[in-house]
Parts: sequence; structure tokens; C-alpha cells
Amino acid sequence: MNMQIQGKIHATMEAEQVTQRFRKREFVLELEGESRYPQYVMFQLTGDRCDGLDGFAKGDEVKVEFSLRGREWTSPKGEVRYFNSLETWSVDRVGDSAGAGAGSNSASGPSESSGMFADGAPPPTDDDDIPF
Repeated sequence: MNMQIQGKIHATMEAEQVTQRFRKREFVLELEGESRYPQYVMFQLTGDRCDGLDGFAKGDEVKVEFSLRGREWTSPKGEVRYFNSLETWSVDRVGDSAGAGAGSNSASGPSESSGMFADGAPPPTDDDDIPF
């Protein structure tokens, strides 16, 4: 199930090669809403989609399409932990017309986005013991 949210880019991190097969890039959106304080929410891009954040800067108003993902992990000591991630399918600049500006993406869903899950496949998973 895909969800959408709109906010301002607060921070972008560099892509990180977590394992030989798994690469991720995180970014933070500042959300304004019912709370009197801004909310800072971290999202992640994985694999080839890490480059989809190039061309965006702090303060850019964007719409993010994402999936809520969760994972159970058992440590070598037998402790069970749970992790959540917001797996990003597409990042679209708000207010831009189709094709305007670097990193702009006017797709309505992941199957039409510029290189970000262009084939509509689900996000890659890594079967090792890393808890994220």
C-alpha cells in the first residue's frame, strides 16, 4: 500500500553502501500539520533510487510517495527487535510542471517515475542479519 505526504526537505544524507548488495540514502522531511511543532520524519531510498534525490535541496517543497515497511530481527543473543522504515518510491517537486528542473518528477506512481522503481517491482530486500 503506497501513501503520499508533502513537506519540505530538511536534510539529505549521502548514499551509504550497507552491504555488497544493499545501498540506501536517507533524507528528512519537515512536516507541518496539527502539531504546533514541526515534525521531522526520516525516509529512505534504496538501490538505484538513491540517485533520485540528486537535484533537490534543503527547503524544497516535495511530495513523497512511500510504503511503510517493518521488519523483525533477532540478535545473536536472542533479543527480538522491530524496525520500521519509510521506503520511498518517488520524490516530486511541488509546483513544478512536468520535466521542469533537476530532479523533477511528475509521475503519479512508482511505475511511471523517472528511474525510481520504473518497473513497478517491490523494494529489494537483503536476507542477512542487518536490522534495517
